[in-house]
Amino acid sequence: MAPRSKIARLPKAVKDWLDRALAENGFADYELLSAELKRRGHDISKSAIHRYGQEFEDKLAALRIATEQARAITESIPDDAGAMNDALIRLVQQKAFQVLVEMEEGASIKEIGLMVARLSNATVKQKQWQAEVMAKARETADSVASIARKGGLSQSAADKIREKILGIAS
Repeated sequence: MAPRSKIARLPKAVKDWLDRALAENGFADYELLSAELKRRGHDISKSAIHRYGQEFEDKLAALRIATEQARAITESIPDDAGAMNDALIRLVQQKAFQVLVEMEEGASIKEIGLMVARLSNATVKQKQWQAEVMAKARETADSVASIARKGGLSQSAADKIREKILGIAS
């Protein structure tokens, strides 16, 4: 197995600075970044920074595309039942599992564990919300059916109204 890169072994504060500098400089000026890292006590070649920068830029681009696509989808498709949220949670869970399997460089088991815990919490809250919406829909459907029945509609017509209301919520 290849040793971890020098960049992956940088202290967090220095790596965070490098990430910001790369993004702010438009993923250019690798010689300048190498010189600054050397000044800070870390001898890393411009080639190593370039390789890291390319991978980092690709990840940022993929994240931007995913964010734009998610925004476009949520703006164009109403999601009263929370199906979009459920799908998003499942997608993130799949990606987290993929990271665990591949154990990408820099992936912290603690961070992944925290992400999984947060996703699990989000899943539970999503299911609670769905149950609350369904309960409110049933209550409303029962009330509307009762009012319709009292107003002279047949039991069959009241049942059809109730079914329509519940069909919207499920």
